[in-house]
Amino acid sequence: MPFSDFHGNSDVLHRLREMLARQHFPQAVILAGPAGSGKYTLALMLAKTMNCRAPTVTGGLPDFCGKCSNCTRIAQSEDLESRFAEAVEARDNLREADKKETRLFVQTHPDVLVVPPDPPQMMIKVDQVRRVIETIYFRPAEAKERVYIFSDSAFMKEAANSLLKVLEEPPEFATIFLLTENPGELLPTIRSRSMTVTLNALRGEEVELYLAKHRPDWTAKQRSLVARLSEGAVGRARRFDLAAYTAARQHALVILKSALNTSDHSELFKVTETYRAGAEGRDKTDNLLRTLYSLLQDLVMFLGSGTPELMRNTDIEGELRKLAESADFEWIASAADRLAEVERGMRRNLLRSLSLDAFAVALEKTGT
Repeated sequence: MPFSDFHGNSDVLHRLREMLARQHFPQAVILAGPAGSGKYTLALMLAKTMNCRAPTVTGGLPDFCGKCSNCTRIAQSEDLESRFAEAVEARDNLREADKKETRLFVQTHPDVLVVPPDPPQMMIKVDQVRRVIETIYFRPAEAKERVYIFSDSAFMKEAANSLLKVLEEPPEFATIFLLTENPGELLPTIRSRSMTVTLNALRGEEVELYLAKHRPDWTAKQRSLVARLSEGAVGRARRFDLAAYTAARQHALVILKSALNTSDHSELFKVTETYRAGAEGRDKTDNLLRTLYSLLQDLVMFLGSGTPELMRNTDIEGELRKLAESADFEWIASAADRLAEVERGMRRNLLRSLSLDAFAVALEKTGT
C-alpha cells in the first residue's frame, strides 16, 4: 500500500513526505484526527518510508517499496486489533504473578514498537514508557530509524511525565508518533515539544467514492448511509458493521417509539430482554447506546433548524419524522441525560435489560 493508496488529506501527506525528503522530519509528531481517519496507517507508512531498504520515488517524493524485509515486517503490525488481541491472550496465559508485571506492546520489527493502551484501564502506563526509555537511546539494529507509535493519548500521569523527559532530548535516530482524537488530552508540555499534524474528516461524497471501490457489496444507498455515519473517516467507513448497526437501530427505534407513543411496553420488553450480561452483551449494549445517540441527534435536525438534509440516518427519514412530531427539545435533552445514566450503570454492572426498560419508561412519564 504506497502513499497513493492513502485516501484523502493529500496536502498533509505531501508536507510530511517533503520533510522526509529534506531529512528535516521532527523527532516527535502528534497525529490528530477522528477515529478511522488513518492516523495509525499513516504512522506505519512513514515508518516504512524511513526504513525501506529499496525506497522509491512517486510524485518526486520518497515512498516505500512494500516488499523489502523492513517493509513487510512493519506491515505485520497493520492489523492492530488482531495484534493487540494476541498480546492480551499471551499475557493472560502467564502465571498470575507475571501478569501484573507484564505490559502490552505490539512489535513485529525489532526497531518499530507500537504502544497501545493497557487494559483494563485502557491507558498508557509508566512501565510502557519505561520500555521506550530503555531502548530509544540504542542505535537501531536492523533499521535506519527507531520508531515508537503510541496508539492512544490516554496517558496515566506518571507515564506522561516520563514521556516528557524523552521528548526533551530525543536521539536523532528515533521518531515518536502520538496518535490522538483530541490533542488537548496530552500535556501542554508534550504538545510544545511535538509537531501536531491533523487529518481532517472527508466530505461524504469522497467517502462514498472510496466505499464504491472497497465495499462493492453495498448498494449506493447503503454506502451513502455509512458515509454519513462514519463522519468522514474512511477507515471507520470501511470497517463499518452495517448489519450490526441496522439491528441495533431497529431496537433503538422500538425503545424510542415505546417512550414517545405508547404505554404498551410488550415490544420494549422483548427487545431489552435480549441484552444479557457478559462481554458480548456489553458490546451489544454499547452499539445500542451509540445508535440511540445517533437517532436523538437526527431528531434535533428536524426540531431545530429544519435541516433534515444534515441527518445521518437518511434511509429512515419517514420514521424519524413521525417520532419528531411527538418529541420536543426538553424530551430529547432528558433522553440524552438518561442515556448517560444507563452508561454509568453499565460501568457499575447493573442489569442491562432493566436499565434499558427504566430508560424508556422514565422517558414516557417525562414526555406526558
